Amino acid sequence: MDRLPMKWFCKFTLAIFLLSRMIPISSKLSAGEPNEFSPERAVFSVKFREEVSPYRVMGVFVLPQEEFTLEALDNKERKQYILETSAGQVEQVAVNKWRWRAPAETGLYPVKIIHPQMSDSITLNIFVLVPYKQLKGEYLNDYRIGNYPSIPWRQLPIYKPPKGFLEVTKENEETFVSPHFKLKQFLCKQESGYPKYVVLRERLLLKLEMILEKVNERGYHCENFSILSGYRTPYYNKLIGNVKYSRHMWGGAADIFIDENPKDDMMDDLNQDGKINYRDAAIIYDIIDDMYGKHWYSVFVGGLGRYRKTESHGPFVHVDVRGFRARWGD
Repeated sequence: MDRLPMKWFCKFTLAIFLLSRMIPISSKLSAGEPNEFSPERAVFSVKFREEVSPYRVMGVFVLPQEEFTLEALDNKERKQYILETSAGQVEQVAVNKWRWRAPAETGLYPVKIIHPQMSDSITLNIFVLVPYKQLKGEYLNDYRIGNYPSIPWRQLPIYKPPKGFLEVTKENEETFVSPHFKLKQFLCKQESGYPKYVVLRERLLLKLEMILEKVNERGYHCENFSILSGYRTPYYNKLIGNVKYSRHMWGGAADIFIDENPKDDMMDDLNQDGKINYRDAAIIYDIIDDMYGKHWYSVFVGGLGRYRKTESHGPFVHVDVRGFRARWGD
């Protein structure tokens, strides 16, 4: 083969480089390409209050000295599970069922439930909240919360003020609240020092993990959704001109997108058309919407919205756990 003159070789190399910069890289896996995503499900589940979690790590949010039951659920052989904790008061009330009383002090108190033979366990990262009544005007320890609506929307209980706030510090913000999501991802975007405060619902975390698993099953590699907006204080929600009863203020909503390849704080080109736009958000939207109507999905029913790219953000999908179906988007 004849060798190219050096000037043509340089031009050819430059053209290839520029072309590679122009074509977005996708997180879509090729046919047959292995997906190494792990949902981090244990061989058993844990039931607490109205939730059931199969995940090896899960955040739980309680008031000081609140009591609730924990139960290990196993569909196979019934084993004698072990509960380990260094805080709170524990009473075993039945086989694989315990009553746990939270400490009086705000903070993080892990509880671990262990399978006796399978070397498998579930850790509940239990956060004791600062009660809502400790708000002084619009502030909680110099952090501006604002005012929750005095009248719940349509008198629905889920629109009453939250029972308390999770105190976030530099020491605990890296804590996993589910296998693939950390506490800091749900912080309000308003500027402030520490401590910060957040409201977060366990059911939202369970739903995000479920969606993440489904996205990977569909062939879109994603270790973790980027969260454009998680919790919003009423103060911040009003500041940005959002709706009065946004579910973000109750810790039950997240605006998400896939940012895997490249990592650039922007939605990936999921449909591989060379563009980053609402069609990429539509892929996530459709995966979530396809779950609607399944019997196991009934407890996760909520709002679902698709948003276009703007000057301030890329395309994304809103998801929440309001308890009834709502749809919107471009």
